[in-house]
Amino acid sequence: MQDNFDSIISRNTLFWLLITNVAVLSPQFEHATPWTTAICAICFVWRMGIYYGKVAAPPKLLVTSLAIGAATTLALVSSQIGLLNALINLLLLGYALKYIEMRKLRDVKTVVLVGYFIIALTLLDQQAIMNTVHLTLVAIINTCVLVSVYQDNRKPSANLRFSFKIMLHSLPLAIVLFVVFPRLGPLWLVPSMKSAKTGLSDEMSFGDISKLTRSDELAFRVGFENSDGSTLGPANADLYWRTLVMENYDGKTWRQHPSIKEMQRQSFYQPSKRPLPQIEPLVTQPDDKQAHLQNSKLDYVVISEPSHQRWLYGLDQAFSQDNSIVELPDYTLYAMRPLDQRQSYRVVSYPNSQMDTKLTANIRDINLTLPENANPQTWQLAQQFTQQYPQPKARIDAMMNYFSDQAYYYTLSPPAIGSEQIDDFLFENRAGFCAHYASALVYLARASGIPARMVTGYQGGEYNPKAGYYSVYQYMAHAWTEVWFEGEGWQRFDPTAMIAPERILDGFDATFDSQSSYLIDSPFSTLRLKQYPWLNNIRNQIASMDYYWSVWVLGFDEQRKQAVLKKILGDVSTSKMAIAMLICITVILLFIAYFAGLFERKPKPDRLSRRYQAIVKKMMLKGALDQAQLPPKAYAQALLSQWPSSAPQWLPCFNQFTDEFVALKYQPLTTEQHTQHLRQFNRLYWTLYLALFTSKPIK
Repeated sequence: MQDNFDSIISRNTLFWLLITNVAVLSPQFEHATPWTTAICAICFVWRMGIYYGKVAAPPKLLVTSLAIGAATTLALVSSQIGLLNALINLLLLGYALKYIEMRKLRDVKTVVLVGYFIIALTLLDQQAIMNTVHLTLVAIINTCVLVSVYQDNRKPSANLRFSFKIMLHSLPLAIVLFVVFPRLGPLWLVPSMKSAKTGLSDEMSFGDISKLTRSDELAFRVGFENSDGSTLGPANADLYWRTLVMENYDGKTWRQHPSIKEMQRQSFYQPSKRPLPQIEPLVTQPDDKQAHLQNSKLDYVVISEPSHQRWLYGLDQAFSQDNSIVELPDYTLYAMRPLDQRQSYRVVSYPNSQMDTKLTANIRDINLTLPENANPQTWQLAQQFTQQYPQPKARIDAMMNYFSDQAYYYTLSPPAIGSEQIDDFLFENRAGFCAHYASALVYLARASGIPARMVTGYQGGEYNPKAGYYSVYQYMAHAWTEVWFEGEGWQRFDPTAMIAPERILDGFDATFDSQSSYLIDSPFSTLRLKQYPWLNNIRNQIASMDYYWSVWVLGFDEQRKQAVLKKILGDVSTSKMAIAMLICITVILLFIAYFAGLFERKPKPDRLSRRYQAIVKKMMLKGALDQAQLPPKAYAQALLSQWPSSAPQWLPCFNQFTDEFVALKYQPLTTEQHTQHLRQFNRLYWTLYLALFTSKPIK
């Protein structure tokens, strides 16, 4: 088909447009408002009616009314759904409305280009390997529309094969550019979603972490890179993934201190880095691998899932050389940009190092402050501890033992509490979650004159032996206490270990029933396969594929790129890079040219045709007219017309030669007949050849 922008859309193209519309829009429907979904459905049903010949193209008044209604609705709800969601809905509506009103090929090409843009936009948010495969298939289907514009007489299966071949041909160039091209930072800032996904918040009440235990969403993955090549991390009891530090408590809610929040706001302009600690490794037995990991530094890669927040995860003390990560003075990591897509970053932790061996007067006051005239019973209990245990360390140990000595219970569904939260928990309910116990310990420590603070994050991790990494889920959210001692700095104390030690030693599943916690709202969660070994093995295999995809594709940073290039080129230099790129691009272009048929030679004619053409050329040299693509019989008749009265002596022989050639080439012959005609053809060939060789040109 010629590239005529005003041509009518063929039925083949209409067929692919129906499939493409659903394929392109479906990955973004989770961001679509009900009004957007309804308009997209109306446009699809109407276009289906056009395909089956039931309705005509919609009137412009209908399209205009839908556009005005969509714009008005978006304007009303944009403040609720967020700027990015509003822009996505606007793009989906524009695509759907253009889809319903298109009439010419120019409209089809516009829809295809917008479809590619929506696919690219989706890929920014959905980067898991299964999502990438899905979007690749969507791109192939979208290409089928473009192919059908130029091959409207082909079957849909032929369009699909050709579209797949086009995508396959582009893959080598994409790989070369991915490996060689410099890693560039984003040239723009994507607006954040209005609401964050399930996860920790910079404010914490007693029930917040308890709600997270009902979520099976993946929070992040961690791959340890030990010096001996192993991937085993510390024991589960040492996997405290520090995320946020809460120092302000108003009697109901724990919050970050305003000074830390101010540093977070200024982090984009004034990124801070903490000095690396000076550590002295403890002497351990050579075969004590877990103790060795605990005493040395830990190198690992964290792959964070999109949370639309900026706080990151790391073990104590966590440092990162990534320039887009800020190291805050409360020993947490903070990203300069919200995590609106998967982010991979490298971390080095020093678990045996000390944190803040000296405190300023301001920090000390912050971590000793309590609400006035609140929780009098807890205050009185703290004074009793102070009198009985003058030494701070002994006092904290006694407070920790208090939880195990008394009748306290660890539960995911604690009873309701009144205005005096700590008093009600310690002296009335005596049952709670990690936030209850950590809050109580901080309160007791501060009331007794010891600086203390709340830390929230995640505890534990599910190890995948297939790929050697840890998965940390939202239901593993945890809260613990940090207490400051003179000369020793901040020390971690977890009252949960006194009430439910198996929760810390063996993980969440060792204490709680998954069916009544993180699986209760997730009937189709893959975590339900844990109880079936062979199905769990398949789950780990699929998760391993996604992990490798995240590490080697999404996490292909400059460091990994240099390592790959060094293995290929040796010493990486600008000249070697240029030569390598030139060679790769040349090979790819030759590869594409070969499959495009540019190197194909015309097939040689068979022996019969070669002999026939040889005689024709010799006759043309003797004065016969040009064959001019005439069929053999027609050419023989044309020669008779050329010499109506004075025909050359060899002309009757050529007529017989032509009859034999046509019989051998185009008539069904038996083996015996074919042999006879071939013998006669060869005899006439040599007769003509000698006659033309000895004859003179005819004027």
